[in-house]
Amino acid sequence: MTNSPHLLERAGILARIPHQGRMALLDALCDWSPSHVHCTATGHADANHPLRTPGGLLAAAAIEYAAQAMALHGALVAPPQGTPTPGYLASVRQVRLSVATLHDRPGPLHVRAQRLAGDERQILYTFEVSDGDGVCLADGRATVVLNTPATLPGHAASALPGRTT
Repeated sequence: MTNSPHLLERAGILARIPHQGRMALLDALCDWSPSHVHCTATGHADANHPLRTPGGLLAAAAIEYAAQAMALHGALVAPPQGTPTPGYLASVRQVRLSVATLHDRPGPLHVRAQRLAGDERQILYTFEVSDGDGVCLADGRATVVLNTPATLPGHAASALPGRTT
């Protein structure tokens, strides 16, 4: 943690997460520790938001904001000389969406994730996304799996690096 910054702007976040371009939704890292992360995002009102539907930016998009905060958290807690372990959102549970859409909420969005438990294979987080007035828009629990290669449809598992049959 000694070589990790306490605060980051967008460029620092982009250097640490796999999400790039318009799909990188976070704008700033406000605070973090080995057990939590707090980020902000301001692009939710953008008419060209990559997750926007004809009905607007649906509240379920808050899960993606939280997943990106978890990815950033993983990069921040990784050993300084190591590479962050790739992770995949495996499940979300007990998700409560308090609003229908995010695009009409005052900004910035505050995205918080709290690590509850974990090991080298999976991590359990709680998350909350709130608006600029502090109103909770979405919250829930998420499980992130680590070191688990994804098999693409139509490809044999042996085609993945390091796998043999």
